[in-house]
Amino acid sequence: MPYGKYKGKYLIDLPEYYVVWYHNKGFPKGKLGDMLKQVYELKLNGLEDLIRNIQKQYSK
Repeated sequence: MPYGKYKGKYLIDLPEYYVVWYHNKGFPKGKLGDMLKQVYELKLNGLEDLIRNIQKQYSK
């Protein structure tokens, strides 16, 4: 996340309530908004582990 309380966190690591808040408020325009929409869908469908597994593979 590039700004705010969660600056420096991966989008997938944002709390679910925060991503839902953005969904209700409206995602920002541009690339960040597109990525937050994708994170929302991943969290909504319980698929965060897909991203976390990729993170683990590349952090070795």
